[in-house]
Amino acid sequence: MKVIGGTGSQTVNVAADGTGLSSRAGTALLPFMATRLGLTDGLCAALEGTHERRSGHDPGRVFCDLAVVLADGGRCVSDLAALAGQPSLFGAVASVSTARRVMLSISEKELDRIRRARAVARERAWVAGASPERVILDFDATPITSHSEKEGAAGNYKGGFGFNPLLVSCGREVLAGILRPGNAAAGNSDDHRRCLELALEQLPQGALDGEILARADSAGASHEFAWACRETDIRFSLGYAIKQSTRRAILALSKHAWRPALNADGEDRDGAWVAELTDIVSLAGWPEATRLICRRERPHPGAQLTFTDLDGHRFQCFITDQQGEDIAALEVLHRGHAQVEDRVKTLKATGASHLPFGAFAANAAWLELALTAHDILIHTQQLVLDGEHAICEPKRLRYRILHVAGHLTRHARRLTLHLPADWPWAGAVMRAFRRLQALPAYG
Repeated sequence: MKVIGGTGSQTVNVAADGTGLSSRAGTALLPFMATRLGLTDGLCAALEGTHERRSGHDPGRVFCDLAVVLADGGRCVSDLAALAGQPSLFGAVASVSTARRVMLSISEKELDRIRRARAVARERAWVAGASPERVILDFDATPITSHSEKEGAAGNYKGGFGFNPLLVSCGREVLAGILRPGNAAAGNSDDHRRCLELALEQLPQGALDGEILARADSAGASHEFAWACRETDIRFSLGYAIKQSTRRAILALSKHAWRPALNADGEDRDGAWVAELTDIVSLAGWPEATRLICRRERPHPGAQLTFTDLDGHRFQCFITDQQGEDIAALEVLHRGHAQVEDRVKTLKATGASHLPFGAFAANAAWLELALTAHDILIHTQQLVLDGEHAICEPKRLRYRILHVAGHLTRHARRLTLHLPADWPWAGAVMRAFRRLQALPAYG
C-alpha cells in the first residue's frame, strides 16, 4: 500500500491484529449522555411491551443504539453494524435483524411512551444547562424524498416525490414532528394544532408556566391555529399572505408611516422599513388584539421580484398578538423564524433525510428515532462541549470529535480510553468526558 505523506511515498504493512481499538472513540459520548440523562432507561420502559424474548436484547436499548448510530452519521438500520463491530467500547449490540424487528413493532402507543421518555430527559438536560434563553416554537414543513413506492409517499409542491413532515423546534432542539404524505397541505391547521400539542408535551413544567411564542410562515397563518395558541395562552407571530386589499392598504400608507427596520443586533437596517396596517386592514376572524405589520425593503442585486412586489420594493407581512409599540423589534423577532431551516437541516443530518421502510407506521417510528438522535447530539454539544464544537454542524463534529480513533485498555479493574496524542482536538474530547462524568446521573 502506497501512503502519500509530507516526506514522500512509503510502503506500509497492514495487519488486522489489534485489540481494544475503536474508530469512533468520541461517539461513546452519545450513549453515555443518553444513560446519564436517563433516556436509555426511559426508552427501555417505553418499549417494554414489545419484548419478545426475556433472553434477547432490550428493545429500548436497541432503539437507543439506533439513535446513536443516526447521530453518528448512519442512515439505515444496517449501519448499526458499526457499533456492533466495536464491543469493547459499545458493549453487546443487537443484530440488524433484531433492530429491524424492534422498529417494526412500534405502534402509536409506543410512540407516545417514547415521546414521554424524551420529554423527561429533556427536562433533566435543561436543568443541567441546555435550556434556551426564551421558549419560541418554530413550525415548518420539509420534503423528504422517497426513491421508491412507499406507503403514504406522494408528489409534493416542489415537484418531488415522498413525504412532507411538519416539525416544531425550540432553540437548537427539534421538539416534535409528525410524518405526513408528500401531498399534505402546507397550511393544514389540524396538523399545526397536533404539532403544537406534541411540542408542549416536550416542554418542562417551568417552561410551560412562562411566556411562549409560536412562529410560523404563512402556511401556519390560519384562524384555527391562531385560536389554538390563544386558548393555550401562547403568543403567535405568523406570516401573512399579501392579498389585493393588503396591497391597496400598503400603497395608501404615507411615507411618514414607515420607520427603519432593524438588524439582528438592534441597529437600523439600510434599505428596509416597517409599518403597521392593523387599523386599515380588516382582521375579522382573528383573535382579539391581532396586529398586522408589513416590512418593505429593497431587494438585493439580482433578486427577482414577484407580482406582489410594488415600486421596486419587496413586501412581507406577518400577524401577531404581541404587545409593544416598537414594531421594528417585533419584526426582527418574527424574522428569527428563519433559523428553523438550520434545525431542519441538522435533523436531516441525524437520520431524517431517509425513511427506509415501506410501511408508513414504521417510517413514523423512524422519524421519532431521528428526533431522539437529534436530542442526544444537541444535548451532548450543549452540556459537555465548548467553543465551536458546542454549535458546529454534525459533519464537523463527527470529523473532529466523534470519529477520533481510540485504544481501550484494562488495568486494575479500570478501563482507560487512549486517544492519539497528536490529534488536534484530543483536549476537547477529554474535557467532554470529564464534564459528562460530572453531570447528575439519572440512569
